[in-house]
Order: sequence, then structure tokens, then C-alpha cells
Amino acid sequence: MKFQGTDSYVATDDLTIAVNAAVTLERPLLVKGEPGTGKTELARQVADALGLEMLEWNIKSTTKAQQGLYEYDAVSRLRDSQLGEERVHDVRNYIRKGKLWQAFEADRKVVLLIDEIDKADIEFPNDLLQELDKMEFHVYETGETVRAQNRPIVIITSNNEKELPDAFLRRCFFHYIRFPDMETMRRIVDVHHPGIKDALLTTALTQFYEIRDQAGLKKKPSTSEVLDWLKLILAEDLNSEDLRRDGADALPKLHGALLKNEQDVHLFERLAFMARRQQR
Repeated sequence: MKFQGTDSYVATDDLTIAVNAAVTLERPLLVKGEPGTGKTELARQVADALGLEMLEWNIKSTTKAQQGLYEYDAVSRLRDSQLGEERVHDVRNYIRKGKLWQAFEADRKVVLLIDEIDKADIEFPNDLLQELDKMEFHVYETGETVRAQNRPIVIITSNNEKELPDAFLRRCFFHYIRFPDMETMRRIVDVHHPGIKDALLTTALTQFYEIRDQAGLKKKPSTSEVLDWLKLILAEDLNSEDLRRDGADALPKLHGALLKNEQDVHLFERLAFMARRQQR
């Protein structure tokens, strides 16, 4: 069971090595990187490439680790007991299985995505240590122990908003997705926008990397944003000449796809103003 990337996802050699190492070690793969570098999409592509079902657990600031295991609805059981419902005698009727339980009881191996784990409370990773390590947990309401029939491939993503506990990191195989270089970005663009003219792509990507390298930028544009930008450029039927900027016009065409806050827009406007003053 080897991952080599897919036709719709450009995986670098170090990324494929990381995925396959995590599969071999049967440890969760912790993937970090800038937002928009394909961390979440990686799990979908691994599932697709290996022919496996994927379960997705999207983490929010209010998410608790227990929700990934199961939730016991005591309120519904109390209400049913007041109404004299027969189902109240079986506590299993009031247990809702979480994503980990679903992954553990699956008939065959699945890919389990725990997306953006750093959004949750700092104790969240610690609360999953034993469950992810031993691939089992206890259900106190029924007295049963749920064990993984087939150890799932667990992929955990993080945007590095919070530091994760050392004990949690020790149980994971780690990979940081570096931002693609120009050549890798060309391959990524070719997957999403095949046949784009080379002159147009060269001009667009040159501008894109110049914007990313601009000192003082608050939010650097990501891979997903350059793909959106190129989609708009193609929709507007712009050519390489249309994209060319001079010093007096520092903002790129259709810049709203790349610059996502007013501070960065003002930065480029100031650069244009300074350039115009120098030309006088």
C-alpha cells in the first residue's frame, strides 16, 4: 500500500516518503504548512489513491476530544423515560458514535482526517493520546471497549496556530509542507489549468513570487489563491502584456484574489506612490 500522488495532486518526493512512512509505522501523520498548501486535500488524495473510504473530523475551537469517540445524550434519555418510551431501557440508543469510533469499527482500513487540530483547546491533543496510540477506548455507559478492527491511516493537519504537546508529537510522524518553488508550482498549475500559455504563466508566477517576497506583507498569498487568480486571468482572457506592471502601478491585475486585507493593499499603493514620486 504505497502512495505516489495522483493525477490531480502534485506530491513532492519528501511528501510521498512521509505518507508511506506513516502508513508503514502505523502512526498518525502530522502535516503542517501555510494555509492553502494542500494539507487537507492530501488526506482526500491519499484515500483516493489507495482506494479507501475517508472520514473527516473538522476541528473547531469548541470541539472536545470526547466528541471524536462518542457522545451520550442523557437529556433525550431522561425525556423518553418521562414519556414511558421502551427504548429508554437500552443505553445504546442514546450513544452517538464519533469519527474515531466509526473508523475503528469499519470493515476495512479507512483514512481518518483530523483537520486543523490546532484550533481546539490546548488539552485536546493530550486527551487523544491513548486512543490514537492504542487504537482503542472504553465506553463507560455500556462497559465495552472499542478496538480498531483495521488500524486507520490517520492524517492530522495543523496551521501552527498553537504549539502541540511533546507527548502528542512523539506519537506522530511529522512532515512540513514547504511552499512550492517555481517549478513545482508550474506542475501544480498544469494540473488545474492545463494548456495555459507559457509566457502568461511565467509573467503571472513571477509577479506572484514577487508579491510573496515583498517585505512587510501581512498575509502571503497561498497556492490556492494563485490558482484562483489564474482562473480569473483566463476568464478575463488577459495575456502576459496585460499583466505587466510598471513602478507606478504596483498592484497586480485582479489583486483581490491575492491580497486579502486592507493593510497589504495599502502597502502596494504606498509603493506605487513612492515610485511615481521618484519618476518626477
